[in-house]
Formats: sequence, structure tokens, C-alpha cells
Amino acid sequence: MKLVTFTYQNKTRIGAVVGQEVVDGLGDVRLPCEMIAFLEQGESALEALQQLIDSGLHRLPLTEVALLAPIPRPRKYLGIGLNYADHIDETQLEKPEYPVFFTKQSYCVVGPEADVILPAISEKMDYEGELAFVIGKKCKHVSLENAPSVIAGFMIANDITMRDWQFRSPTWTLGKSFDTHGPLGPWLVTCDEIANPHNLNLKTWVDGELRQDSNTQHMIFNCYEMVAYLSQALTLEVGDVITTGTPSGVGVKMKPRGYLKAGQIVKIEIDGLGVLQNVVVNEQ
Repeated sequence: MKLVTFTYQNKTRIGAVVGQEVVDGLGDVRLPCEMIAFLEQGESALEALQQLIDSGLHRLPLTEVALLAPIPRPRKYLGIGLNYADHIDETQLEKPEYPVFFTKQSYCVVGPEADVILPAISEKMDYEGELAFVIGKKCKHVSLENAPSVIAGFMIANDITMRDWQFRSPTWTLGKSFDTHGPLGPWLVTCDEIANPHNLNLKTWVDGELRQDSNTQHMIFNCYEMVAYLSQALTLEVGDVITTGTPSGVGVKMKPRGYLKAGQIVKIEIDGLGVLQNVVVNEQ
């Protein structure tokens, strides 16, 4: 199931994409209008939405709705750094012994087709195409074996980074959290549709130029290991977003530097998860 948060006629709600249509969650009074609340209801909500899909009713053309980030304001947004061997090679940094996590402030999140702002204070804006997953059950101390059961689904993320601000602090938080620098989407694909999240092709283009071309099998710490590691320290909550790192091909390591400029289009595609595309605009 491809779960979406969208706006239609000035009302925001959840639904599911089927072909070129969106099944409108407002067609069933049992369904909430907000994605975290939907995920909190678990199997009952998924069953109700599936029944709505099967009815063939309450459908809208995909072209007539505005897709938002599937989780417009996650409770936590955690990213992992240095998680692809080829990216470690291009940065010439050491392979981490433990997962290296940082926080992106949730206000940075925007959806597919949303503008991303090039701030006036810096031109060192970089893209990072990544696989993201969303927590579907509140949990703590999750075993590696049970980790798949707490994931609600997968989506695409662009971990946009201001490189100069990133390295002013060892926590990376400010450089990762500028407004609009957390595009997510275009939808949240439930786990039953992804046979193996650790064997998905990932590609990133800037203005049609292929910059990143890799596969999630090259991650050092996989999704389930991340859940097991994080949940030793944190209570993971429904709707938490976790991104899984970026492969080689980032702009900061290009010669000359491939930093983003106003007017450029960043397009990221991952097998089975669709396409996330955003336009860079100057800060007003």
C-alpha cells in the first residue's frame, strides 16, 4: 500500500495511491485525517483503508491533489552518517565502529515537488539521496529479530545539508536542519510491498545529470540493526523517521564542487518507492 498525506480543496487528509488515483481516506469515518494517528491504529486502520480501496469509491485524480510529506511533522527525525562504504571512500574518513546518528529538526520536512530554499547565508548546499523508514509501533529494547515488526514502511528522503554549517559543530544538527531541507515522499510504502529493503537501487539526478547510483545492499548498518541500536537508548515512537545514509556522489566531493544552485531540480528514485523531486529556489 502506498500511503499518502495530501491536500484537496483546502483540506488535508490521508489516503492511498492506486495507479493514477488517490483513494480519499475521508470516505471512511473510521479513518483519521493525520498519518501518525492512522499508523497508531495499526492493522484496523490498514484493513479499513484496504476495504475503501477495494470498493473503488472515493477516488481523486492524482494530478488534482497536492502531496505533502507522508509524515509532515515527525516526532523524531534521526539520520545516520557514513553508512555506505563508497561514501566513506570518497570522504576518506574511517569506517565507524558504531552507527553515527544525528538529529534533523522536524520543521525541515517538506513534501514532493515542494521548493527547497537556498539560504542567503551560504552557497554550500548539498543533496543526499537516501532510503528512509518510519516507525509503526512504540518500542524500546527491540531485538534484531523483532526489528522488522516495528517498521511501518519505507520512503525516499533527501538529506539536504549545508556543508559549512554541518562542520561548525560535531553534532551536525544545524547544518542538517535548515527550513525545507528535509524532503520526504512521495509516499510511504508499507513493508509488504518491499521484499528486501536492503537490495534497492538508489539514483540521484541534478538537472538530469546522474550524480548518485548505488544500491542499499552497500549499507554498513542495515535498517534492522539501526532499530535495535537506537532502541537501546531511545523509546522509538510511531511516526519517527529514520534515514539510512547516502552513497557516494555527493556534491561536496565533486571537482569542481557540485553544490546546488537556484533553479536546479533534484530527483531521487529508489526501486519500488517512486520518485522524490524538488526545485531549489533562492531565499526571499
